[in-house]
Amino acid sequence: MKSVTILGATGSVGTSTLDLIEREPDRFRVVALTANCDVGRLAEAAIRTKAEFAVVADEGCLPDLRDALAGTGIRAGGGAEAIAEAAASGADWTMGAIVGCAGLKPVMAAIEQGGTVVIANKEPLVSAGDVILAAAKRTGATLLPADSEHNAIFQCFDSARPERVRRIILTCSGGPFRDWTIEQMRDVTLEQAVKHPNWSMGAKISVDSATCMNKGLELIEAARLFPIAHDRIEIVIHPQSVVHSLVDYVDGSVLAQLGPPDMRTPIAHTLAWPDRMATPMAPLDLVGIGRLEFEAPDPVRFPALRLAREALDAGGARPAILNAANEVAVEAFLKRRICFLEIAAIVEHTLSCYDPAAPDSVDAVLAIDAKARILAGERVQARQ
Repeated sequence: MKSVTILGATGSVGTSTLDLIEREPDRFRVVALTANCDVGRLAEAAIRTKAEFAVVADEGCLPDLRDALAGTGIRAGGGAEAIAEAAASGADWTMGAIVGCAGLKPVMAAIEQGGTVVIANKEPLVSAGDVILAAAKRTGATLLPADSEHNAIFQCFDSARPERVRRIILTCSGGPFRDWTIEQMRDVTLEQAVKHPNWSMGAKISVDSATCMNKGLELIEAARLFPIAHDRIEIVIHPQSVVHSLVDYVDGSVLAQLGPPDMRTPIAHTLAWPDRMATPMAPLDLVGIGRLEFEAPDPVRFPALRLAREALDAGGARPAILNAANEVAVEAFLKRRICFLEIAAIVEHTLSCYDPAAPDSVDAVLAIDAKARILAGERVQARQ
């Protein structure tokens, strides 16, 4: 049996992972599950899967978790140290799906164990890419991407002969405002921004998709994961979200991975890798889909793409600042404190006024992240 730990078990990626595991209970042993504060769903999942350890990040929720698990034999924990303990449980396979930079230390703790660590949250590779990759190389950990785009590239990319690859092409749905003018986008509501046309995702990621910052972060992540020059990673809008990404080879061959817009497909690929496992997904109906469209993204209407590429090219601390400022700005938008177009403006302002040295450790990344959040928060306050 493959032992598994899920960091962020009650989010959209975590619940998709649980769905797959519970379909083949004789194949997987659940070591640990973590959540932020959703005691009810965490306890239910832990009991269903016979998990050994369940942890809430919010230590104030620990008494309720203990009550919910009383008599089950499942150990309960709470707080950052317990999350780190769960991450370092030594599972064969760990899903890193904690949203935001809060997932950085747990992912690093999992990497230190040297097993297979699946990256679903973008922030570790975006904010601390060099540190994460160096740790994986040192410990022998295997990093697998669960994002549909990066997983698609992983399936198509000839890692043994990367010099044969001419381009990586990341696909982007374009979000709910793909055809909107800037004037229309000035009046975007929260409800409109979190309603993705194809994918079912959490609020933060849905807003990132609407601003196209999600694709900007994926651009940086792709540059960390695959040995290819930055300028050979391109982004195209693909409204149907069927072609998840493509790899263009020097002989003119273009390999693409296609599938339904459901995270269970890439997650299943990482769960079974290097094998394959069945999923509940219906066969792809290309006739029913009818057509596959592609178009160039508009960096004027979606400045997040420009900001992300500039941060990638500059390197150092810039990607960490970009990510931190974006998290603060999106949170402010979700709380209706700023308008939609101000998200990218706050990120750009934060990048313009803070330029520290490149981080060489997780603690250095977190210090940069904290300072960038303060500056972005001040900008939010100033714009109200």
